Amino acid sequence: MFRAKDYRRAESLEEAYTLNQKRSNVLVGGMMWLKMGNGQKGTVIDLSGLGLDGIEEDGEQFSIGCMCSLRKLETHEGLNTYFGGIFRECTRHIVGTQFRNGATVGGSMAGRFGFSDILTCLLVTDAYVELYKGGTVPLARFAREGCGRDILVRVLVKKDKRRAAYVTQRNSQTDFPVIACGVAKKDGNYYVSVGARPSRADLVVRPVTGEPLADQARAAADSFTYGDNMRAGGEYRKHLAQVYIRRLMEQLEQEER
Repeated sequence: MFRAKDYRRAESLEEAYTLNQKRSNVLVGGMMWLKMGNGQKGTVIDLSGLGLDGIEEDGEQFSIGCMCSLRKLETHEGLNTYFGGIFRECTRHIVGTQFRNGATVGGSMAGRFGFSDILTCLLVTDAYVELYKGGTVPLARFAREGCGRDILVRVLVKKDKRRAAYVTQRNSQTDFPVIACGVAKKDGNYYVSVGARPSRADLVVRPVTGEPLADQARAAADSFTYGDNMRAGGEYRKHLAQVYIRRLMEQLEQEER
């Protein structure tokens, strides 16, 4: 358990941003992962009073506040209907319902954890991250670069009519994923993300070709690097990625028919 010298429930994003410029201070979401760490923090900065815990929908996009719980993401009817249930699928294995009621989208995204189902899933959508000072940036760019001491305010997911599917392999029901794969299809392109490699998720975009799906999946899987950890080896992860990417492509093709 970490320790902190002070606690501040921010009254504005500007206050939170100013406090966060001190390196010893830390922004908190649900503190589901942070509380498992050790060490001394300066000030814990709480964003829960800023009204950023909801999901808003209009004709162009879904807006997901950084303090939105993973449980809200899992059960949101609009998101799951529009994207074929991928948000239900990418959250349902994360520890348990009680945990998902506390963990937040912002915490999951800002950490850019290698095991993050949320980041892997969102990468195959037309998603953007709204930063307090940095403005709105594509999610793929945020996944590569992070945001330093800026604040992730919300995630914006555009309604661009793409179809998507998501799957993971786990050694046990609620363990971290061995591999996580998302695939979306739009305008003659496949959007493929692979996370838990065990490094953080990344995205590749490949054209739909006349080749067999197995060959297209192999080419997509070859675009990523894979490593070893206690859960699996890199060679096994690469094999799983190839198999699951093919299955997700097949699922999307069947839905299209």
